Amino acid sequence: MRGCDLSQANLTGARLRRADLSWANLSGADLSGADLGSADLRAADLRDAKLGHANLEHAKVTPEQLAEAATLDGAIMPDGETHGSS
Repeated sequence: MRGCDLSQANLTGARLRRADLSWANLSGADLSGADLGSADLRAADLRDAKLGHANLEHAKVTPEQLAEAATLDGAIMPDGETHGSS
């Protein structure tokens, strides 16, 4: 799925573990609750993507990309920590 256009797609709860989504357009996509563990998201466009409660553990993604997401509430971040927990 490298370089594919999934902008505005509803991928809620999708199982995308280890998927190659590098260079994919995921802008505005709803990835709430999706399993993106160990996925390759290098250079993917995550502007306004909904990543609440998604699993991003060990995903290849930069902090800059994640900062562009619409929401990360409750997401498991690449380092294994839950976003928003203290």
